[in-house]
Amino acid sequence: MIRKAIESDIDMIHRLTQSCAKAMIAKGIYQWNEHYPTRSRFEKDIALGELYLLEENHMIKGIIVITPTMDEEYIPIQWLTSSDENIYIHRLAVHPEYWHNGYARKLMDFAETYAQEQNYPSVRLDTFSKNKRNHTFYENRGYQRLGNIFFPKQSEFPFYCYELVF
Repeated sequence: MIRKAIESDIDMIHRLTQSCAKAMIAKGIYQWNEHYPTRSRFEKDIALGELYLLEENHMIKGIIVITPTMDEEYIPIQWLTSSDENIYIHRLAVHPEYWHNGYARKLMDFAETYAQEQNYPSVRLDTFSKNKRNHTFYENRGYQRLGNIFFPKQSEFPFYCYELVF
């Protein structure tokens, strides 16, 4: 089941993303660290009603943020569609114990269906340049890589921006 996260989910969500950060670092992917994502960021996501989680048997297997708000880091990117109304994906994460079971695909299917049902022209996101598995994941879904942005508190390496147009 995919549902909106609530305040009482915060501890499990934060533990999930900390586990993801450790597992990615062990694979040489320095995408997340002690600066991101933070508990306060998830509290804001929940307050805005933009954080969703995939839950099975009362266990949170993964999370995703679906928002119509464009971060200022995205402004220089030459997007394929007008930037008036789009959906942006952030903080997609699946607990490492459940990697390779299709949960990220289910969360992205949910986000893309949501965007289409709400008549958004596209879905936009970024992913870490050193996370090659993610590049393949998004490109196989039809996303086009458009440019690079930087989050200096997270990494010296760029993040690639992608867009899927409906």
